[in-house]
Amino acid sequence: MPEYKAPLQDIHFVLDDVLAFDQHYSRLPCGQDATPDMVSAIIEEGARFAERVLSPLNQVGDREGCQFDNGEVRTPTGFREAYQQYVEGGWPSLSHAAEWGGQGLPDSLGMVINELSSTANWSWSMYPGLSHGAMNTLEEHGTDEQKHTYLTRLVSGEWTGTMCLTEPHCGTDLGLLRTKAEPREDGSYAISGTKIFISAGEHDMVDNIVHIVLARLPDAPAGTKGISLFIVPKYMPTADNTIGERNAVSCGSIEHKMGIHGNATCVMNFDNATGYLIGPPNKGLNCMFTFMNTARLGTALQGLAHAEWGLQNSLTYARERLQMRALNGAAAPDKAADPIIVHPEVRKMLLTQKAFSEGGRALIYYCSMLVDQVKYAGADEKAAADTQLALLTPIAKAFLTETGLECANHALQIYGGHGYISEWGMEQNVRDCRISTLYEGTTQIQALDLLGRKVLMTQGETLKSFTKVIHKFCQAAEEEPKLRAFTGPLAKLNREWGDLTQQIGMKAMMNRDEVGAASVDYLMYSGYVTLAYFWARMAQTAQHKLAAGDGDAAFYRTKLATARFYFERILPRTRGLVETMLSGADNLMDIPEEQFAPA
Repeated sequence: MPEYKAPLQDIHFVLDDVLAFDQHYSRLPCGQDATPDMVSAIIEEGARFAERVLSPLNQVGDREGCQFDNGEVRTPTGFREAYQQYVEGGWPSLSHAAEWGGQGLPDSLGMVINELSSTANWSWSMYPGLSHGAMNTLEEHGTDEQKHTYLTRLVSGEWTGTMCLTEPHCGTDLGLLRTKAEPREDGSYAISGTKIFISAGEHDMVDNIVHIVLARLPDAPAGTKGISLFIVPKYMPTADNTIGERNAVSCGSIEHKMGIHGNATCVMNFDNATGYLIGPPNKGLNCMFTFMNTARLGTALQGLAHAEWGLQNSLTYARERLQMRALNGAAAPDKAADPIIVHPEVRKMLLTQKAFSEGGRALIYYCSMLVDQVKYAGADEKAAADTQLALLTPIAKAFLTETGLECANHALQIYGGHGYISEWGMEQNVRDCRISTLYEGTTQIQALDLLGRKVLMTQGETLKSFTKVIHKFCQAAEEEPKLRAFTGPLAKLNREWGDLTQQIGMKAMMNRDEVGAASVDYLMYSGYVTLAYFWARMAQTAQHKLAAGDGDAAFYRTKLATARFYFERILPRTRGLVETMLSGADNLMDIPEEQFAPA
């Protein structure tokens, strides 16, 4: 049976040594209680919950799935009880304001806890995970009355939340949505329409579910400029904040899916359901981006989760599985064959998983620091953090899910034929991971957002917010000869990143299809360079620790070896991406549509 063990040493390496979270927290008004001892205690307790409660339910959820019966959804065995333990432990309230019943700790600490639960059991973690986006949306855009009524119950974990965007005909193009919101005399709205692919839209883990819904007012302009945002509860709250009448919202069915069987993906029907406006009329998409950006970083975390989970289990298997002999002679002469970890290609697959999971962890934790700064810092620091976060969010979401899927496939491959068999869990990991490149905006949508909106529409200023960080790091490390194997290639790629952007921008002035044609390759290139920066930082930290004779020397030497692997085996992928992103749109657009499959 596959298992999960929280990688506490690596988590603390990134938090404490590389990113200096203790200093970061000391500058935050919400960070005074986040002392190193307190943070460590919280993470250790979160690890125990993930390992002992959630991990054993991972295959249960996949095997049983959710059961649908006349609009009601029953979650897999143990899911409801695990959620009750989660609430009793105070986990939903960890990173939310004390004003609304939260513990007032930084968002970044919540991200670490989310990593633990997500890696142990992604399907289960989606139920509370969607609630955090609903909480953030209400906290930023809701009225005081809405916060008292809904936010407090979401923070306590008594209720959960959803994000209701997509409809059968519109997919990602939300400008096409048709769900209507008719105003009533009492200030509420009658919401009518159908939403699909609603994760955790209906379940038995809590008594009430708060749907955050996009809909159109009667006089709304067409397209995305005519979308408003509404709260639509499953049960109407009473005056004393208990549960009252059932609202006219129901689950029509749940999807039969490739993976994440333990989470209910629902068709939700709104039949003149009572809803309440969040934020200004026709500004719903702006408000919903608070939710969507939370979800996109959460989905980036899914890529890390499947990479880490696959690495842990395929590494155990590679150490135990005997196949053939090492090419240089028997590594285990007392056994019938050598463990497959002696073979270079197996090691390459293991190291690829290790490089992407550990590098991805550093990227996500860095993004979570930016989230803290956007929320709590002064105006100038907040603006700078917001600009960087705008750039890094699509990179983290798309790059880490694409590489997470690659890692999940490597883990299955290491198992050979056994990886294809359900009892080992590897094929589940691949199936569960596959959705991550699709929801919250596909890789292609994220790529267009990155290159088109975030980079070219700002004349490269958003990109410079991060390339300057890389430049300053490389410049400051010039006096460290042992680091040049990393800073030299990184500095060169950092300059090239800007040059490539300029070349694509010039082409796009003549033909806008050049942006679409280059976008995914540009995003993946950006991801490889971004992870190179974090691997260079980790290598620097490891070198400093070794020089000082501080800590676990073997751990730091392994960090350096993995950094070397990343720079010599993974980072060269950028060379092919340069060729393809600059090859132009003509090789994609020249063939007439009807000639793709001529009669």
